[in-house]
Amino acid sequence: MIFRKQNFIFQSASDASVKQWHFTPQKIILILAGILLAAVFVLYFVAGTFVKIAYRTELKDVAQDYSGIVLSVDELEEKLDQLNDQIGWIEKKDQAVRSYADMPQIDNDIRKLGIGGLSVNDYNRFYGLAPDVEKRVSLLEMDIEALSRKVKLELESYTSIYEKVKQNSKKIEHIPSILPSTGGYLNTGYTFRTDPFDGKRRFHYGQDIVVNTGTPVFAPAAGRVQQARYKGGFGKTIKINHGYGYVTFFAHLSRYAVKRGTEVKRGDLIGYSGNSGRSTGPHLHYEVHYYGKPQNPLDYFFSGYLK
Repeated sequence: MIFRKQNFIFQSASDASVKQWHFTPQKIILILAGILLAAVFVLYFVAGTFVKIAYRTELKDVAQDYSGIVLSVDELEEKLDQLNDQIGWIEKKDQAVRSYADMPQIDNDIRKLGIGGLSVNDYNRFYGLAPDVEKRVSLLEMDIEALSRKVKLELESYTSIYEKVKQNSKKIEHIPSILPSTGGYLNTGYTFRTDPFDGKRRFHYGQDIVVNTGTPVFAPAAGRVQQARYKGGFGKTIKINHGYGYVTFFAHLSRYAVKRGTEVKRGDLIGYSGNSGRSTGPHLHYEVHYYGKPQNPLDYFFSGYLK
């Protein structure tokens, strides 16, 4: 078999001249290979550019998503802090209501048992997040679980209080539970203080409420007026025996609206504030006693004035 060498001739003719191009098969293959290589290079360049653009777009989206996750975690942590503050307030009210219902306080050890739980090392879930965010999410889970246990403990506490209150509804009418005067502000409370007259440090067994002379004073619960008289440094005073072991005492009054033996209900007018006796200015001195033992009046302020 005889192989002959072949040439491919391409001719371009015009009025002025005739041009010819001679190509061997090898040259044509080289040209086609070059074109194919150039096409591959262009395709590679275009694809690379497209991938870079897509990657940058995806990276931007991921960054935005990550920022959104971090922001959401920040907001959740802030809300959780607010809820914990509210639970703290509820726990204080729980203590006050238990005093009001004559129930024992919840022991601190029991409260701690009620909120115990897992440690952060017990959370090994994979969130697909950055380590710092994943740890914060785990801590959030722990805090939410602790908060739910606190809420459960308070619900159980209030359920027991409610049952106790239902059984003692008559007694509740006689337990001091409102501010005896309004329109002023709370001053010296149930604590040690330096006596403004002799400079000696003594315990102050009541709550001072700074109000103008002549401000109405109301009975904090049902009872009978046991005293309505002038009493040394306390000036004009009123003592109400509410029964069930509760007695309230009011000092530095300017006028009486009741007398000894008067039956009163919660919210009844009993007198007017003043500056009588050993006093540095117009105010109402208010005390609560339970079976002869002084109590912190703040534990018996469950609402404002109720008429």
